[in-house]
Amino acid sequence: MEPILSVAEMRRVDAETTADIDRLMEAAGNGIALSAARMGIGYGSIVHIIAGKGNNGGDGYVAARYLTRRGATVVVHHVGVPPDDTPAKRAMTAATSLGVRVKPIGPPEHGDLAIDAFVGTGFSGELPREVAQWTEIQYPVLAVDVPSGIDGDTGLAAGAVFRAERTATFHMYKIGHFLGDGPDLCGEVDLYDIGLEGGDPAMYRMTTADVEVPDRQRTTHKWSAGAVATIGGVPGLTGAALFAARGAIAGGAGASVLFTTAATSSEYASGAPDIPQMQASETTSWRNHASEVLSLLDRFDVLVMGPGLEPVASEFVEHILDGFDGVAVVDAGALNAISRLDVLAGRAAPTVLTPHGGEFKRLTGLDPDLPAAQWLAEETGAIVVMKGNPTLVVSDVTVVSDSGGPELATIGTGDVLAGMIAAFVAGGVEVPIAAASAVHLHGIAGSRIASSGVITPQRLIDEVASVTTAHRTV
Repeated sequence: MEPILSVAEMRRVDAETTADIDRLMEAAGNGIALSAARMGIGYGSIVHIIAGKGNNGGDGYVAARYLTRRGATVVVHHVGVPPDDTPAKRAMTAATSLGVRVKPIGPPEHGDLAIDAFVGTGFSGELPREVAQWTEIQYPVLAVDVPSGIDGDTGLAAGAVFRAERTATFHMYKIGHFLGDGPDLCGEVDLYDIGLEGGDPAMYRMTTADVEVPDRQRTTHKWSAGAVATIGGVPGLTGAALFAARGAIAGGAGASVLFTTAATSSEYASGAPDIPQMQASETTSWRNHASEVLSLLDRFDVLVMGPGLEPVASEFVEHILDGFDGVAVVDAGALNAISRLDVLAGRAAPTVLTPHGGEFKRLTGLDPDLPAAQWLAEETGAIVVMKGNPTLVVSDVTVVSDSGGPELATIGTGDVLAGMIAAFVAGGVEVPIAAASAVHLHGIAGSRIASSGVITPQRLIDEVASVTTAHRTV
């Protein structure tokens, strides 16, 4: 997985490095120039660089040299002159010696590209007026490290902020690239190795190379490939549980069974003959049938509980979670039914919680952000899958997956994800990795569909089966 640093940790790495700072700045400036070239900047282009007086500005001065040598007309608009005998001042001197025009910042000017080398991750508060006016330009912006105007740890903007088409960053990704407003303001992020070493990651970015899916041996049979039970689907919401059960099959489960009541049994039998069912309640309600359900769960590895299960009594959900000794994926209606967190903390087997923002706030009373998700994981011992764009998978470490897009904000897609997670766990993948892997492939499947049409749960299920099988055979 790709490591992601906090602002404080990046500052520590910078402060403790024994590498030559001028050489680090040279490498960073070269990276910025490469990113500019990717944006089409070259001979005859007009480039304006907004440079602070620290190392971020120094990187901008180095980039000015490289771009000038490519034939661009470069003007550096400085926001303060770097102190004497600093790497940034030497970079400024080298740029002016090459003929780069350097002047105090003033009103915006016409150009083909603006490079924001003001403060990057060192930002706090609001941009000064003379810088803020440059955020209104109508041509592309390339940011250095993170766009000036956002918090490098939260990705949140305060007032005026640069909206970059591309961002050049160094050593490791920063939290602000992925959270808050960061994904919208950073654009494409280019990561450059400039010679720094070390750093304790705050979180990790999931990549396709990190994905693990269940493997199948020659002698595998349906029950050894992993068995998933799904409880959900009250009348009028039966589709949700069905999407989860089919998502489990698409994710590689050998057996995926729907638990039904008398109210839903005939509907599933006629509309979904591909998914076996067990009628766990002879009445139309789950309320007084937790013991019967538990007696039927013995042969299942993983339980998906909650898709379409609304409303349902808290006592039923909490009794099942307390009595089932396998892994539980708790979603939708079951999340909304939980009345106390100690039910989750008391489970001996792993629990995966899959809330969207509203469900998270109802469950915890907290806004759905990274610190709150980390608190919930620590408080309950559960793996928290905070669904969104990006999605956070929080256990003893935090993993971010940005493989999906807004197309997954569609009814039924979360149910498919719950089934996928259950299938990966049932097939033997370690629970936190199973959750992160399912989230990542779920996002890839959604993005593939979005490139050719509108997403529906069934199209997503078919694409999940395709990407899961393809990854298994790599």
